[in-house]
Amino acid sequence: MKKSYLKAGAWLLAGMLMFSPVAQAVTGNTKTVTVAAEPTDQEKKAAEWVASLSLNDEVKEKRVTAVIAEHLTAVRDWHNAHPASTVPAGINPVTGNPLSELDRQIIADSAMPKTVHEALMTGLRHDLTEEQVEAILDKYTIGKVAFTMQGYKAIVPDLTEKEEATILGYLKEAREMAVDYKNMKQISAIFEIYKTKSEQYLNNNGRNWREMYKAYVNARKAEKAAKANN
Repeated sequence: MKKSYLKAGAWLLAGMLMFSPVAQAVTGNTKTVTVAAEPTDQEKKAAEWVASLSLNDEVKEKRVTAVIAEHLTAVRDWHNAHPASTVPAGINPVTGNPLSELDRQIIADSAMPKTVHEALMTGLRHDLTEEQVEAILDKYTIGKVAFTMQGYKAIVPDLTEKEEATILGYLKEAREMAVDYKNMKQISAIFEIYKTKSEQYLNNNGRNWREMYKAYVNARKAEKAAKANN
């Protein structure tokens, strides 16, 4: 009796599976229905950035979105697979200070194959103007080029055209390098490298960065004190 019940149950299960969507897709009884996968966070971010360009060209939009999403995914995957612990503790050869956790993570992430960055830039430039490429790079770095440049202009109010062009060039280099890093702490650290270059450039051309920065900070403090007293 038990065997007959088991046999009947097996036939019932087989009948149910035969008419299920999975079985229909496998047996070819009906057309396969493909359910679109939910977009990843990287794909959503890429689509949002591309939409801000208003390309009005669906083919280009799809290509550029795919390029950015692929790059964001590659950066994330490399970062997750190469934590700071993969870099031995040691010292910064320039300062002699022990490597921080951030230092070690940047070293680990900087070892990502250069082809990842090259694929991004080649893909962007295939469909976008240079201005549009810069707009996308600004999305990666939350507009740090313009923000930092504004700071230099405030600290050095008589900045010359040559000085401005040189510093802007450094900041754009920082931006392009920074897109290959996972988070804002790392991106900010990359910008610090080029801010140091900018300040050394000013010092080497007759400026005194430390004095200018000190004067700027003192002026802001005086402004705040004046407002508080009014």
